[in-house]
Amino acid sequence: MAQSLSPKRRFMSALFGGRRGDRPPVGNPTSIVTLELMEKAGIFFPQAHLDPKQMAELAAAGHEILGFDAVMPEFSVQQEAAALGCEMDWGSPSMMPDAKTHPFQKVEDLKIPENILEKPSMRVVLEALSILRRQYGEEVAIIGKVMGPWTISYHMAGTENFLLWSAIEPDKVRRFLDALKEVTVLFAKAQFQAGADVVVLADHATGDLVSPKTYQTFLLPIHKEMVQRIEGPLILHICGNCADRLRLFVEAGFDGYHFEWQVDAREAVKVVNREMSLVGNINNPTVLYRGTPEDVHEQVRYSVAAGVDILAPECAVPLQTPLRNLRAIVEAAEEGY
Repeated sequence: MAQSLSPKRRFMSALFGGRRGDRPPVGNPTSIVTLELMEKAGIFFPQAHLDPKQMAELAAAGHEILGFDAVMPEFSVQQEAAALGCEMDWGSPSMMPDAKTHPFQKVEDLKIPENILEKPSMRVVLEALSILRRQYGEEVAIIGKVMGPWTISYHMAGTENFLLWSAIEPDKVRRFLDALKEVTVLFAKAQFQAGADVVVLADHATGDLVSPKTYQTFLLPIHKEMVQRIEGPLILHICGNCADRLRLFVEAGFDGYHFEWQVDAREAVKVVNREMSLVGNINNPTVLYRGTPEDVHEQVRYSVAAGVDILAPECAVPLQTPLRNLRAIVEAAEEGY
């Protein structure tokens, strides 16, 4: 009989391709918060984006109520944007935060505050991670999350502008990325110091908007550099069908890649050749949001049989996702190998 591991050992062992315990680990590199989870925890957006105690307690609900092997307290993708000067709409229980302004169209105007880690939107995450570390010690895996420079550039300049520059002003894009990578590295290092076991680096050069050549030209060298400088376990998150660039993610040196259902799990496992762990890839809109627990079980069985290392929703789940379907990921994992 397989050895029973603690949630943290189950998760971290799978991330590093180690021993297989009693069941596959279930993690949450992106948000698993739903309206139903907020109601059960008694903590709601937008307060959970702004108050460290509420952020930590809502993150803990992913383990205490749903049974996930990890907790991840950063539910938004806007923490860095707020710290860098974007005007924010912090949302509501039924709406995620969004940046209302894109303040920088010139690299020369881009100013990174010397005390950026003390900005409220950054400090809240660091304090929440520290609370979770004190609460769980070595029992549960604690996941941090940072935005990569491509994502932050979207927030600073606007997505359409930045994508246009990548075609007609490549030097401008490189200068934005070079400046903003420093925010990513600084925040990631601070999250490890605050208590994170692993950090998700979300850089939304999505498969439907950015070609493999564009990724290789602009982001691959920067991702390689950040992996070396951050010096901690990193899981890359890029949305969309990125099947055509999986080897580039391996080359970048990430420990894991968080991927979507549209990337076939069997093909992904074959391509990465155990040189990088795979995290995912339970479909959000069709299975978790509109499907049934039976649908979830079916997808989990496919992913486990394919060799996916850590089971997880493919991206931040819709806020109206029923909890029964999130619980079903853990229940299906408990069916074993």
